[in-house]
Amino acid sequence: MPRPAPVSPVDTGARGTRRPGEGGTGKLRELLRFAAVGLAAFGCTLAVNYGLKLTVLHTKPVTALAVANVTATALAYLLSRRWAFPTRGGLRRAPEAALFFAVNAIAVTITLCPPLVSRYVLRLEVPQVGFAAQEVADFVSGMLVGTAAGSAFRWWGYRRWVFPIADAREPRAES
Repeated sequence: MPRPAPVSPVDTGARGTRRPGEGGTGKLRELLRFAAVGLAAFGCTLAVNYGLKLTVLHTKPVTALAVANVTATALAYLLSRRWAFPTRGGLRRAPEAALFFAVNAIAVTITLCPPLVSRYVLRLEVPQVGFAAQEVADFVSGMLVGTAAGSAFRWWGYRRWVFPIADAREPRAES
């Protein structure tokens, strides 16, 4: 009788296995915390993006969004590791951080695609459209569509590569 294939520590359960602590309630709690961290990072992205876009980078809106995303990524790592995924892990801190930033680099690229298309393919910029239309197009393409696509990739990437093993760390006492 053939032996079953070993299950790797980063297996997502595709063969019907379920890791400890991955019941519906635990996964929902992680998803809600991930969303809260994402909301905080979204607020940081908004503040930095518009702070730069309306001042020193007014002629480079995609660059402003890229800088804002990198800034928000640093905040998101701290909050994700300590709060959203406090018991997941399986990697030493340096490889975990490197993978987190690699996943986010891909996610930032995904996030920047819609505003690049909006500005430079569809030409939704002044003088082709009015200033208000340009700003609405930037917000919808970058902050809504781009952020949603990047967030979906982050959720999958964090659970797959960055924090691959459920219950790898002891939960911290919450205050």
